[in-house]
This record gives sequence, structure tokens and C-alpha cells, in this order.
Amino acid sequence: MINDISSKAFADLGAPSLVYVRAVRADELGLDAVLTPAPGIQARPDQIVYGVYSPDGEPLAVLNNREEAFAAARAYELAPVSVH
Repeated sequence: MINDISSKAFADLGAPSLVYVRAVRADELGLDAVLTPAPGIQARPDQIVYGVYSPDGEPLAVLNNREEAFAAARAYELAPVSVH
């Protein structure tokens, strides 16, 4: 059993193909995130969207639903997992 592992070592366990998918409210994405919906689609601040993140927590993508997030990750030959 591993009792002591650094955050960096933990993040590197699944690298480079592991990504995390997490539900988040659009208004919680942060000031540096840009949510640009497709033409004709409105993104509400309270809307739940799905972020795709690298093992070290870097945001990679934001999609409308969980299925799209998983499909997009797999399209780039990544291995998505859910986080709650």
C-alpha cells in the first residue's frame, strides 16, 4: 500500500492518456475559461457543463454533456474517467 505519494507523482500515474471528466456549473469555470456556444445555443451561468481535465488539473475542453465529453476524449485517443 502506498502511504505517501506526491501530487505530481499521483498526477503522472495515468499520464499521458488519462483525462478526467467532471460536471461543473458554467459560471464556476473561472475568468480564464471561455465558453463559446455554437451559433443559436445560449449558455446560461447556472448551466451544468462537463469539463475535460488533464491529470494535473489543466482544463482541456468544456462540453455540453457527459457523453459528448467522453466521446471527444476518446476521439483524441484519451482514456476518460469520471470524477465527482
